[in-house]
Amino acid sequence: MPKTNSKKNSIFKKALRIVAILWLSSLAYVVLCKWMMPPITVTQIVDVFSGYGLKRDYVSWDEMSPNIKLAAIASEDQRFTDHGGFDWKSIDKSMNSKKKKKKLPKGAGASTISQQTAKNVFLWQGHGIFRYIRKAPEFMYTN
Repeated sequence: MPKTNSKKNSIFKKALRIVAILWLSSLAYVVLCKWMMPPITVTQIVDVFSGYGLKRDYVSWDEMSPNIKLAAIASEDQRFTDHGGFDWKSIDKSMNSKKKKKKLPKGAGASTISQQTAKNVFLWQGHGIFRYIRKAPEFMYTN
């Protein structure tokens, strides 16, 4: 029976090591992105491997019209200037509509621009259960 415990410990240690390496790598990437645009995002890497290719066209903040900046905020996160990364009112509204089985209008989710950036740059898109698993690290990156 001791062999089984040592095998479980070995698997646990390997899993813990992988998590630590991934966490440290993402931390280094966050620090790197403080001083430069992300060279590539997780979303872009997934698109490349999914056969969509690498499509990007960066436009600097100064090259954008003030109207397009306001339009992006208005369409994605109306309370962007009023919250610190999380729109708790929208999260509550989203959670309560699911409990009451009400359908929200398309695009009326609770993710803020900050959360979407964390997801697109550092995390994965995810569908089903993986979308909810992503929320914990998304919270860390958004803060």
